[in-house]
Amino acid sequence: MIAALLLGVAANYGVLGPMTHNIDANPEFQATVVPENGSAAVATAAALMDRELNLHGWTPNDQWFAPTGLLDNMPNFQTGVVNAVGRFSFEMLDQIGRRSGSSSADPDLERASGFLQYPPYIWVWEPSRSFLPSVPSENQYRQGLEALERYNARLARGEAIFERRADTLAAALSRISDDLGSQTSQIVRAQDTGRWIFSRTADDVFYRNKGMLYGYDVILTALGKDFARVIQERNLGPIWEQTLNSLRQGSQLRPPIVLNGRHDRSIFANHLALQGFAMKRAILQLNEVVSVLAI
Repeated sequence: MIAALLLGVAANYGVLGPMTHNIDANPEFQATVVPENGSAAVATAAALMDRELNLHGWTPNDQWFAPTGLLDNMPNFQTGVVNAVGRFSFEMLDQIGRRSGSSSADPDLERASGFLQYPPYIWVWEPSRSFLPSVPSENQYRQGLEALERYNARLARGEAIFERRADTLAAALSRISDDLGSQTSQIVRAQDTGRWIFSRTADDVFYRNKGMLYGYDVILTALGKDFARVIQERNLGPIWEQTLNSLRQGSQLRPPIVLNGRHDRSIFANHLALQGFAMKRAILQLNEVVSVLAI
């Protein structure tokens, strides 16, 4: 009996866990179908959530007994991805998907933004919040995904707004830059944690940032298609590509082990510092794009 139990535990964590664990940072990812007259960025954001929810499976709320319950890299990566999609959906609601700040909000974007801001760790039962059953994170995100798809379908039919103006793009990019900037402070704090060159906190921050950088990379790549005319008119092609390259460099770091060496006097790498360099460069480039758009 004990031997069978130990064998089951070993199979659960040692076989099924690694088989399920998938950090999918494919830089060429894009929506396979974009409705005519719809938004490539919205389609890509929806496709990205569909991939993580329905193809790979949502893992940040997996419990200890799940095959991935003891693994944390994929959950942190997926958390970063949904943070990027959630921020983009809010910018769609607040900037790009309405004619002015005083106009009414699009109902589908309102639902999408609300559902995609939901915490990623909620399981079906959270006694710390309530003894009643909870709505798990993936159910909320699926409703957000469906709302994005409905908005894009309405946009394709001419029943929704997508403002392809320089000022709306500038406002959205400015907030995305601020979102990335808030992550750099976490990098600084995480570098002071752990023992010697190993830190679980640094590892967690690294993979959350990786997911966020990846999410912004694929979404902004698609957003560049939506705003191709604005980018061309403002001669932003080179700096736009440089921004995407910086996001991609930060998201494509793949160390076998995340090391947290002291970058002032250690022979070992500090992967957070490497990631932070790419992130800060992307922030500077985004700010340069915003400055040009504001002229």
